[in-house]
Parts: sequence; C-alpha cells; structure tokens
Amino acid sequence: MNRSALLARHGCLTVVRQPVTPVKPAPGQPGSHSTFVPDVAEIFVAILDDGRILGFNGHVDLGTGIRTSLAQIVAEELDVLAQDVSMELGHTAATPNQGPTIASATIQISATPLRCAAAQARTALMALASRRFGIDVSHLHCDGGQIFGNGPQGEVVKATFAELVRGQKIALALDLDTPVKDPSTYRVVGQSTRRVDLPAKATGALTFVHDVRVPGMLHARVVRPPYSGIDAGGFVGNLLASVDKASVEDLPGVRAVVVIGDFIGVVAQREEQAIRAAQALRVTWKPLPSLPAMDDPASTIAAAPAVRRPLLTEGDVDTVFARDDVVTLSRTYAWPYQMHGSIGPSCAVADYRAQGEGRITVWSGTQNPVSLRFDLAQLIGREEADIDIVRMEASGCYGRNCADDVCGDALLLSRAVGAPVRVQLSRADEHLWEPKGTGQVMTVRGAATPAGELLAYDFSTRYPSNDAPLLASLLIGVVAPQARVFEMGDRTAVSPYVSRHRRFACDDMAPLVRASWFRGVSALPNSFAHDSFADEMAWSTGVDPLAFKLRHLDDARAVELLDAVAARAGWTPRVQDTARWDGDERFARGRGVAYARYVHSRFPGFGAAWSAWIADVVVDRVTGEVRVERVTVGQDTGTMVNPDGVRHQLHGNVVQVLSRSLKERVRFVDGRPASREWGGYPILTFAELPKLDVVLMPRQGEPPMGAGESASVPGPAALANAIFDATGVRLYAPPFTPETVRAALARQGRLLRQAATTA
Repeated sequence: MNRSALLARHGCLTVVRQPVTPVKPAPGQPGSHSTFVPDVAEIFVAILDDGRILGFNGHVDLGTGIRTSLAQIVAEELDVLAQDVSMELGHTAATPNQGPTIASATIQISATPLRCAAAQARTALMALASRRFGIDVSHLHCDGGQIFGNGPQGEVVKATFAELVRGQKIALALDLDTPVKDPSTYRVVGQSTRRVDLPAKATGALTFVHDVRVPGMLHARVVRPPYSGIDAGGFVGNLLASVDKASVEDLPGVRAVVVIGDFIGVVAQREEQAIRAAQALRVTWKPLPSLPAMDDPASTIAAAPAVRRPLLTEGDVDTVFARDDVVTLSRTYAWPYQMHGSIGPSCAVADYRAQGEGRITVWSGTQNPVSLRFDLAQLIGREEADIDIVRMEASGCYGRNCADDVCGDALLLSRAVGAPVRVQLSRADEHLWEPKGTGQVMTVRGAATPAGELLAYDFSTRYPSNDAPLLASLLIGVVAPQARVFEMGDRTAVSPYVSRHRRFACDDMAPLVRASWFRGVSALPNSFAHDSFADEMAWSTGVDPLAFKLRHLDDARAVELLDAVAARAGWTPRVQDTARWDGDERFARGRGVAYARYVHSRFPGFGAAWSAWIADVVVDRVTGEVRVERVTVGQDTGTMVNPDGVRHQLHGNVVQVLSRSLKERVRFVDGRPASREWGGYPILTFAELPKLDVVLMPRQGEPPMGAGESASVPGPAALANAIFDATGVRLYAPPFTPETVRAALARQGRLLRQAATTA
C-alpha cells in the first residue's frame, strides 16, 4: 500500500514525518545525488482497523534477516509478536528515504525512528482506550494486540487495536524523544525468533524478483560490448560498428532489436526465444584499444597514480625506526579482485507504460532503491516522482552486483517496445560485468622492543575506486565514461593495536576495472594486514600472538571478547618451534587468532560489532591444500534483537570469508575480467565447511551494533596466521590456494616432494 492511500484511509493510525531534502553524500563517498522531496509524509508505523500492524523501513533485506529483526522492534514496543507485524522494506512509494543499505547500519541506525514510532503508536492507542473506557492510562495494560483494564464495577474491559482505530484517521508526527521501553523489560527483542520471511519462500509465494510476472510482459536478453568489466575510457559507449537486425527477424517470437549507442537488447515473446535471438544476432564491434595489463593486479595497483590522504598521525614514527635497539619489520600485503558471486544472475522487470498519472514501475532486487530511482530518472530523462521502485527479494549480494544495471536494461527496453519487459542476465553477463570487489595493497612497518612492546606503526593502504555508474547510462552516453575517485579505502585503516607512535594514510586511486563496494569494503583487507602483521611481530619477539594482541588493545570489550573466544577454543600459547616446521610430517596443524572491529563510513567513521576468530587448520605439505577443521568465532553485537539472526549472520560471514580467503580471485585476460562461469571462479563447497563454534557476548541493554559484516573482517588474518603456525610460512596475499601454498612452501624449503607420514 502506498503512502497516499494509507494516509487517506479511515480506520488508521499512522506515525509520520515530513520528507526533507536528502542528505548529499560527503565528498568521495557513495550515495544518491538526488534532491527529490516527495509531497507526501513518510510513514514509519501504521495500525489499521482490519487488524494489520505495518512497519516501514527504507533499507532492504539482503539475506541478513533484518525484516524479522525490524518486526521484533515494532512488536516489542506494541506488545505483540513479531509475526503480527508486516514490514515493508525499500519500496520507494511506501517507505521513508533512509539512504542506502550499507555499512551494517540498519539496526544500528535506521531502526531508531521505527522503534520510537512504535512506542508513539502504543501511547496513542492507550490514550484512545483511556477515553473509550473512562479509565486512567495508568490502570490499563497492553498485550497481544489489545488494551484491557478493570471498569468501574471491577469488570474487565478490553478493545483490540483495530477496534480503537475504527473510524479514526490519526497521523502523529514522529517524535524521536518518545519514551521507549527499558531493555530489562523486553519480551520480544533479545529472543530468538523464526524468520518471518521463510514461510512465503517455503510455500512458493511471490517474494523474488525473478518470479515477477506482469500482464503483457515480454522477455529480453542483452548483448554486451567486448570491453567487459571496463567502465572508463573514450571507447565506452562508442565501440559499436553495426548490428544486423535482419539476422534474427525470421526467428520465432522476436519483437524488437533495440540499439542505442553500445546498448543492445533483444525483446521476444518468450524467454527462450530472447536467449536464442541474442545468441544469433550478428553484431560487429570496432577494434578494442589495448587496456592496461591486469595479470598481476597488486603490481598494477602499486604502480598506479594515487593521491595520499593522511588519516592519523601520533608521536614521532620516524625517530623510533631510526633506533638500533628495536625489532623492525616491513611488509606488503595484497588483496585480490573478487566477485559478489550471486548464485542467481540479476533480473528486473520494468513497465514504462503510462499508468494512472504516467508513473513508471520497476521491480528490482536493488540494494539501494532511492539511489536507483535517481539513476533511472537520469537514464531516461524523467522526474524521480514518475518512478516507483518495487523492491523484491533477490540473490544475495552483500554489496552491489548487477541488480541495478539490469533495471536500466529493462527500462530502456520497456520504453522502446511500449510494454512491460523482463530482463534476466546470463551467468556470463553477471560474472563479467558485475562491479567487482576491488583489489587493494597495504604496506606496513612496525617497531617493537625485544620483549614485544609495540613502539611504532606506519600503515598505508592503496584502494582503487569503486563508483561503477549505472551500466546502461554509460553505454548510451548519458553518463560520461570518466574515472571517478571514491575515498573508501579508509575503513578500519587504523589498527586496533595501540602504540605511542603511529601513522596511517590512504592512497586514493581511480578505478582500474569496474568495481563497487563488497562485504567489508576496505576494512577486510586492511584488517588482514593489521592482524597478520601483529601476529608476525609477536613471533619475531618471541611472544604468544594472543598475548601480544591483548597487551596492545585499549578497548575493554575487545579484550573480553578475545578472552572469551580463546577460552572457548582452548587456546594454548604458541611459541616458535622450528623442529615442528622442518619435520617430515605431511599434515601440519596450526591455529591462528585475529580480532577486528569493523569501523565504517568516512574516516574516522564509527564502529559496528566487535569480532574475533580462532581458526584451526591442517596444511597438506605435499599438495598445498589447506583444510579448515574448526572456526571459533565470537562477536559483541551489543543488544541483539534476534540472537539466532546474529548467529546466522556469523555463520554466513564465516562461510563466505573462508571462500574468499581460500579460493576466490578474479582472473584477467588482456586487462578484462575473464571468469565467465563457476569453473573459472570456484567457491567453497559444502564438503569443505569446518566445524563452527559461535560465542555471542551477553550485552543486552547496550546499543545494538551492526552485525551484517563484522564477523568477516578478522577471518583472512586468522587463516594466514594459522597456516604460519602450521608450516612456518607466511602468506601475504589471498586466496590461499593449493598452488599458492605449494609455491610458498617450496620457496622456504618446506614442501614435501612425496607423501611422508599420514595424519
């Protein structure tokens, strides 16, 4: 139900705020440049006379379960069950503009007004009941969707929410100072709750954008240019030589071949007809200019022009490094380009036909509905007010895949043929063109006393940009194909391990290939460097790595978390043992520990949840294979709305980051991404999953922290540290594939040329 219809409805109590001009993103930061202000109030909570309780949030559920957690927040303040609340997420005609769904910020930030709105609705309902019964509010109780009390004669009086709002049309202005419940009284928040979205998915109800069907809908496929994964350069949008439309005109079902600049789409009556026609269409492209080599992305990143942006300087780093009584190390770490790797290729349906007042509807799996609306308006030269984004479920992405791009494709084709059009990307389209998680290079120097006290730390990170404008806008020339620099390499760039002298900087760079944010953004690679280096400093000074890290943390909650994870894992001090490393055992076992707090947004940013890993691995010194036997992962999330939801997020983070650390790397040929299918981009399989033990810190009553990304951040360092503990070989760049590990073992003379002792 859209806002206008709801606000005009009798038998309804709403809590609203007047729309304001959207906040412009800070320089160098992602976000929409929209200035559109709706003329209808934004609704956060609605109580209807048909018994429905509705909640509205501008963020979307990317598989993290926030639909359930947000429903719990509303339910808690209204004294109902989570399943009694229906959440609308991300629908631009219904939900408030709360910006993009990024940085694990939904519960941490955007849930606050929802909580206050629900509390405000409860207060209003109690006042309605008080007037209805002639009983002071202090003598009334609220539970299970009704308010009850004792009448003048001691009789029980009660009324449901629906009865109280019948005949009413109440709109309350959102008050963020509304008193809310004391966490000690919570009955719903903090309780593990079944996902409210699963029944519909289990029964095949319409939830996924891939399943949307509209009367009169046609199907389409796109034919992409040969410069896959490149979005900057004079050839972008200008490479098409010719299209032989006659080559498919006799194929069954073909309705149109649409050509605009370098954008090509084939529209047909049925999906298989569109696929066949797209494959058969004869297209000639001009020669593609040579592109910068990406055979070794780390070297390319290290050599590319960059602008240094100082972040933090304390003490006198250079003086400490000049001393001759300290242990010094200098290391360079690299992170590969990676894919979001959505299991289902992106899909969208667009209807450009005039409906009512000429509105345009796009059904999308986007992460950022408001930003997408702006981009689509720019694409077709219409006002944002003309476009509705209906946000549907889609394949998991944890960052921006092709979900927005396919909406641009569908909208251009719908406009061209005057009918609703569904575009489903192929696997190759998704793999080649999705904006990649960018590569990164981190350089670290450290100095410590021989006894293991960290004295100085010098860190810089090089981060190619990740703007990735809407692909259709680039292909038809609406957006110029110019490299744009985003300042996003500074997430968790400051090490959590303190010293009196330290210096941190970020080298901001133009993109090398098409890239966008990915789970953990730059924080995950930065933390890989921080915690790998801390581990190496500990070994170099003869100190147990856990003891070294605990010694240099000044955050009490971080210390308590590490202690709890170590206790659960049964950590024993690790000491240098060259006999173990140089032995002839084929299967070497090791443990690694790592800690991080995901600090996101523009530096200095703010923190999400605290997380720590202890990983147990077995390294095959013949094949180089790394088998992760067990991961003990802990997290301090503050107040957990749904503990099971948080636990599931830790599971998902661990599985994905194991895959990213052990297997995932985009390969390039002639400067372009070359992985077209899963054979060229392997991911972790079920058989490779380790035992997983989760530690959740009891922090109910503390502010809730974002849980969607935090548990990923320490993972790669924990694995690298465990591999070192097992083999004595330090790895500085994931993925830790068998080939990588074998080469590292061979360089240090620790590779077994034939099978020796079995495990």
